Amino acid sequence: MGETFERHKQAWTSDEVAKLHALAKKGMPLRAIAKALTRSEESVKARAKADRLAIASLR
Repeated sequence: MGETFERHKQAWTSDEVAKLHALAKKGMPLRAIAKALTRSEESVKARAKADRLAIASLR
């Protein structure tokens, strides 16, 4: 939980959005996607919701 992100309130680039879509289609969990994009889980969740993407949840 102690991870901090340097990219506070940065706009999403088209490459990041494309990567988010690809990782979500693969069925990766939210935490893994956030780490791959070096963004917070809240940021990834908000962007996925805005793009109407389904993020897999850990069971």
